[in-house]
Amino acid sequence: MRTLLIHNAHTIATMDDASRELRNASIFVRGNRIEFIGETKDLPAQALAADETIDARQHLVTAGLVNTHHHMYQSLTRAIPAVQNAELFGWLRGLYPLWAGLNPEMVQVSTQVAMAELLMSGCTTSSDHLYIYPNGVRLDDTIAAAEEIGMRFVASRGSMSVGQSQGGLPPDSVVEDESAILKDTQRLIERYHDAKFGSMLNVAVAPCSPFSVSRDLMRESALLARQFGVRMHTHLAENDHDLAYSQEKFNCTPTQYAQDLGWLGHDVWHAHCVKLDAEGIRLFAATRTGVAHCPCSNMRLASGIAPIRKMLDAGVPVGLGVDGSASNDAAHMVNEARQALLLARVGRAMQPPEERNGRTFFGCDLGPAEMTARDALRIATRGGASVLGRSDIGHLAVGMCADLALFDLSTLGFAGGAVHDPIGSLLLCASPMAAYTVVNGQVVVREGQLATLELGPLIERHNTLALQLAQAN
Repeated sequence: MRTLLIHNAHTIATMDDASRELRNASIFVRGNRIEFIGETKDLPAQALAADETIDARQHLVTAGLVNTHHHMYQSLTRAIPAVQNAELFGWLRGLYPLWAGLNPEMVQVSTQVAMAELLMSGCTTSSDHLYIYPNGVRLDDTIAAAEEIGMRFVASRGSMSVGQSQGGLPPDSVVEDESAILKDTQRLIERYHDAKFGSMLNVAVAPCSPFSVSRDLMRESALLARQFGVRMHTHLAENDHDLAYSQEKFNCTPTQYAQDLGWLGHDVWHAHCVKLDAEGIRLFAATRTGVAHCPCSNMRLASGIAPIRKMLDAGVPVGLGVDGSASNDAAHMVNEARQALLLARVGRAMQPPEERNGRTFFGCDLGPAEMTARDALRIATRGGASVLGRSDIGHLAVGMCADLALFDLSTLGFAGGAVHDPIGSLLLCASPMAAYTVVNGQVVVREGQLATLELGPLIERHNTLALQLAQAN
């Protein structure tokens, strides 16, 4: 088996059960698993003869970051002027007609652009929620893209079945027949889903949202997922319009809607949950239902501030998601974690003093921060792994999959910060790109450059397709 040595790192943030932070430490990888992690002085002699050695003396090493929610095809419609200032429903109505022109090449190329951006920001595992399938597009297109670029992948078979004529949000031209959706979902699970330790590919069942699929499809999707033992994903309680839709159409809250349809449980994760109320938080915690927190998208679309501290304190599994590249408009996981940290603190400042967890003096906080840098990093790594049901990634320990991100502490953005606290600086200073990203023991970003694909031609083709898509409407 091929071996890899991360040698003499400045700092390793393990995110293990003891939250160890190691200095002058090394990691030895054999195949796709970590065989040694600890102080360099204790490194086995055989590790020095590794097939590849990365000199990590000026680097912070973290577990690979985990992205729990994305719509990668949306990289093609970033910063579209007509929807730059829209909230969720107006934003969707403006973009559905453009997305109706997607084809298989567009989906594959945009997926690789999104994955390249994630990998280069230290993200090693990502889910993708593809819910629109025009012109021969298949989820297989994203799966092929992930295999080529080298990303650990959760391919979510999304769907929309309720168009405008039936009271839904999307136009009728982009919805699918429900029996065809279920048939294709089963095909994908049977062909691609790999539940083994260290799997590079999982398939999830993911009807899009309460305003684009029927209650019957939600129920049948849950039954199908549990029959095959795969995870379930959808959007829930994203903004006030989402709440109003559930109340008007179903006469219940989004959480009650999910509970009624079998969409709470340890095998389920919901995106956003900005408007999750106290009852919802309690039910999510009791059932171990996960949340994909998407702070940049929630700010971009003016959806609000998700009550993440309350969720974490209650025991809700929480991970991070960059969401679609047209609602963020980026896929930089370190920056997403930074925004989660900052937005949580803004949310705390907006609460009345009597509702804050810490002590106050004349209305000013004296107690602990709503979220710390280490909280944010944990959500971005171990939290995301938990949300995706993965016990083999998300922290660094012997026997774990070798998914790692290395950040160069000698660069400008860390100046004056890393000397005090490398981990704090990662989240508080300007969000850096990764110097190295390792997925399943393979170096996929080396010295800041993507190692698996030639990026220049990929970006050029992506831009051509983006213009083609926009001009076709």
